[in-house]
Amino acid sequence: MTVSPIRLGISRCLLGDGVRFDGGHKRDQFLTDVLGRYVEWVPVCPEVEAGLGTPREAMRLVGNPQGPRLVTIKSKHDHTPAMEAMIEERLDSFSKLDLSGFIFKRGSPSCGVERVRVYTAQGMPSHSGAGIFAKAFTEQFPLIPVEEEGRLNDPSLRENFIERVFCYRRLQDLLHNGFNRQELIRFHTIHKYLLLSHSPQHYNTMGQLVAQAERYRPKDLTVKYAELFMKTLSVRTTVSKHVNVLQHVLGHFKKRLDSREKTELLGVVSDYHHGLTPLIVPLTLIKHYVHIFDMSYIRDQVYLNPHPKELMLRNHV
Repeated sequence: MTVSPIRLGISRCLLGDGVRFDGGHKRDQFLTDVLGRYVEWVPVCPEVEAGLGTPREAMRLVGNPQGPRLVTIKSKHDHTPAMEAMIEERLDSFSKLDLSGFIFKRGSPSCGVERVRVYTAQGMPSHSGAGIFAKAFTEQFPLIPVEEEGRLNDPSLRENFIERVFCYRRLQDLLHNGFNRQELIRFHTIHKYLLLSHSPQHYNTMGQLVAQAERYRPKDLTVKYAELFMKTLSVRTTVSKHVNVLQHVLGHFKKRLDSREKTELLGVVSDYHHGLTPLIVPLTLIKHYVHIFDMSYIRDQVYLNPHPKELMLRNHV
């Protein structure tokens, strides 16, 4: 696990600050009480930072979904210029903060990531927009993991996002700490099984890139690898893909386990495959044998410990 701070941007209302248009908040207990123990928050409320105050008249997006205006509902005042000025200044500050992710408020005209209502001049809504601030952020920092707090209630989406956050932090460390081809090979090696659990096809493409690393200038290589790395992790894992990885790992134990131990290990993998136990069960038994046999190659695999176990992200069926 990296020792560098994991710094996440977050819509300020999710931390319990009364910055919404009505003076209220949307405190998220998982974010404040659980995830907050492992990250540093960088709170942002675009409307407040744009000088719109609290409480304030409710606003919505109006016009072209690709470039909507931020307009108050009753007075029809256009706050887009103030928001754009705030965004330019804030994005510049983010470049210096080394963020590893951002959690936005769902549905917000400034912070919603997707399916935000955009109204026509006749007042008809469509769910085809993105909040002005969130859209600008994702365009400026396309590799940084982003998610909406509402989607984090889904266990698989929560795990995927937090996994990407920790992986992106490790990627940042790789790129910041004197990147070279040897370090890239090591980084790629320890992430092998994690990448396979997301997409064997993407992993093969990445393997070809690493094998041909000498053909690229270091800067070009880092850009290509970073894009592929984060793209691979954005592919959803499945039970079948996890079982495939577990079977790969079990292959390293063939000559070390007796028949009873093999049967037990295959049994817990089968139980996971059939939805009877969570992923943490076969992984715990595997880590037990890795420790007993001192198997450094498997022990170093990020797949076994991609994030703090206290978050219990692999404990759901």
